[in-house]
Amino acid sequence: MTKEHVKTERKTLILALVAGVCGNAMLAGLTVSQVAFSIFPVIAMVLAVQSLYQEYLRKPMPEGTPLMSLACFFVGAFGYSAFVRMLNPEMGSNYFSIIITMSLLLWVAVKAGILDTSSEKDAATE
Repeated sequence: MTKEHVKTERKTLILALVAGVCGNAMLAGLTVSQVAFSIFPVIAMVLAVQSLYQEYLRKPMPEGTPLMSLACFFVGAFGYSAFVRMLNPEMGSNYFSIIITMSLLLWVAVKAGILDTSSEKDAATE
């Protein structure tokens, strides 16, 4: 995926991240007693999914974008889970959530070309 595609698909990736955070916040509010339920994650989830759907209808997605947006969704979900477990240590360890979040973020950065080391090596040799 080229850098031009990443710039155009940044909106899709951010909306997927917001949908993941809101989905996990909504689920945590319903199932975890330490987390208070709020209507705002539900509203934000509906708006993010609606915007994602409108973006999908408006223009076709370049190759690799659906998989990267799914990874961003899971980054949001596991990131929120790690945050809730950090606030409430009695819920258990957040090690698994942090490892999954960081590995998915690294994968998205490599796929998006943010951590492209070959261009730095080419610039250094010239």
